[in-house]
Amino acid sequence: MNKLPHAKRIQILAMLCEGSSMRSISRVADVSINTVSKLLVEAGEAALAIHDEMVRNVKASRIQCDEIWSFCHAKEKNVATAKAAPEGAGDVWTWTAIDADTKLIVAYHVGNRSGEDAMYLMDDLRGRLANRVQLTTDGHRAYLEAVEGAFGADVDFAQLVKLYGPTIAAPGRYSPAECIGAKKVRVEGNPDIKHVSTSYVERQNLTMRMSMRRFTRLTNAFSKKLDNHIHALALYFVFYNFTRIHKTLRMSPAMAAGITDRLWALDDVIAKIDAMAPAPKARGPYKKREA
Repeated sequence: MNKLPHAKRIQILAMLCEGSSMRSISRVADVSINTVSKLLVEAGEAALAIHDEMVRNVKASRIQCDEIWSFCHAKEKNVATAKAAPEGAGDVWTWTAIDADTKLIVAYHVGNRSGEDAMYLMDDLRGRLANRVQLTTDGHRAYLEAVEGAFGADVDFAQLVKLYGPTIAAPGRYSPAECIGAKKVRVEGNPDIKHVSTSYVERQNLTMRMSMRRFTRLTNAFSKKLDNHIHALALYFVFYNFTRIHKTLRMSPAMAAGITDRLWALDDVIAKIDAMAPAPKARGPYKKREA
């Protein structure tokens, strides 16, 4: 079986992590687009396994959660008339939970913006924490039942409810409404009001949009397949948590959180890919061709 040279695989993964499009990687690395796509799938599966295995028993004090919008193949309103829309087409929401102190992405989930997806994030988050935390979310009502179901009374939970004014942009053009204020609402336990904030997780949203081309608004760089979208996110979160030095912390978030004692490299991702690769199939005995 043919395998790309190690250096070439590192180059492709590095470009994927730094926000290059798959077709530009294909041109720069001089490989086919199918090769880039295949490596993304392999790296994404390896990254999902790394996160699930390594991000456990996290000791944190303040967790912030938020959702970031994107879409696959077509925006939700255009899916009905889209040509050959695949399963998973439409709006896609990425839910994230970040440790405000170490900047570690503790949990994430890709889905829609329903209560069921909020429950999935909170159940996953609860299973990765080692202690009681202060939790802050935005005012999305889906969090209320999800946090109650996952944590019960064993959490200090508050919501930062933002108040928005009218949108000034012309109809049909993207422009976020102006935030004219916010109020802090205690929901459960005894949260410290001065630490009720979503600033870090919202800054992480910006980092995601800057680091992944498929999150850039008003372009044609959006994901065409939901699986590719999920794999790109999984690779990004491992890159962010383990292999990228945080400018403020001067170490990776995983090191700051104490779940690893060294700075990882993309070689670790490739090692995981190879470890997860199926064993080559046994070949039958060679038969000499008769004259």
